[in-house]
Amino acid sequence: MKLVIHGRNIEITDAIREHVEQKILKAVSHFKHLTNEVDVHLSVAKNPRIEASQSAEVTLFVDGAVVRAQESNENLYASIDLVADKISRQLRKFKEKRNTRMQGNLGKTTEAYLNEAPATDVSRVLSTSEPQLPEEVIRTKYFAMAPMTVTEALEQLSVIDHDFYMFLNAETHEMNVIYERNHGGYGLIQPRKANSNGHLNGNSTAKHSAEAAAHS
Repeated sequence: MKLVIHGRNIEITDAIREHVEQKILKAVSHFKHLTNEVDVHLSVAKNPRIEASQSAEVTLFVDGAVVRAQESNENLYASIDLVADKISRQLRKFKEKRNTRMQGNLGKTTEAYLNEAPATDVSRVLSTSEPQLPEEVIRTKYFAMAPMTVTEALEQLSVIDHDFYMFLNAETHEMNVIYERNHGGYGLIQPRKANSNGHLNGNSTAKHSAEAAAHS
């Protein structure tokens, strides 16, 4: 199991590294046979107005999936302790969902999850040109994306400590995004293909889709 520690606005001292290894490796010890890599990112915010300025983020690559947790505190060591506890809970949740799926006893179907609230119909598709990121973007992450179903993506969403998850849809072979809606339920964002004239298929205009997304 590979442990990688990154730091931003902070020097990774031997004491910090030892504490990370002690806490994080203990938290994932029961899952080390499934874990390929543990990525730990420690950072300190420069803004003095931020009280919980010292953050610890842990990302695990477990059996082809991603499990993530993040915590912030005034003290870096406290942040590491908190995120270790959180990632341990996330791993237990992942294991439970994984076992349930393997047994074929999922409580809800994909349709049941998505029908809790209407999903947003997105009519804009990204161009094939190289994306230009704004200067404010300070981190870039690369993940291997194995094809998965919407149900499996929902399981991933529950263990990455985010309100959205991007995945490669195994049925359509397209990039999709599943997310938690502000008013409850989940939404699924899918690309809409353009016709030969360069116009988007369907009757909805981009304006209507943008308005729908704004109200989701």
